[in-house]
Amino acid sequence: MIRDDQGRLLLVRRGRGIYAGFWAVPGGRQQFGETMRQAVAREVAEETGLQVLVGDVVWAGDIIDPDDPVAWHYAIVDFVATVVGGELLAGDDAAEARFVALDDLGDYRLTPTMHELIALLR
Repeated sequence: MIRDDQGRLLLVRRGRGIYAGFWAVPGGRQQFGETMRQAVAREVAEETGLQVLVGDVVWAGDIIDPDDPVAWHYAIVDFVATVVGGELLAGDDAAEARFVALDDLGDYRLTPTMHELIALLR
């Protein structure tokens, strides 16, 4: 979870996968040999062009396919991160990237787990 100096939340619109077209905080899969924090920093850089310092865990949850839970089940861990460099530009599997005011989040089609994360911010 990354917020700018105005308190806006960094979101990306997923370009592919199960939630293509939905908005969420940047993230992705951890690669073999990476720590979770290294994976967060890499994924944020790939999806947004921003370099971040990764802090503490703020939320953890699951995404399970309701029609076929054996097919896929993702454990999600969200961290607080602070931007330390780079320039905001959507990349990799993110179709768009932007900072969004909390009051405007209702205008966005969010992934299901985003609603739980946002509840922590209010």
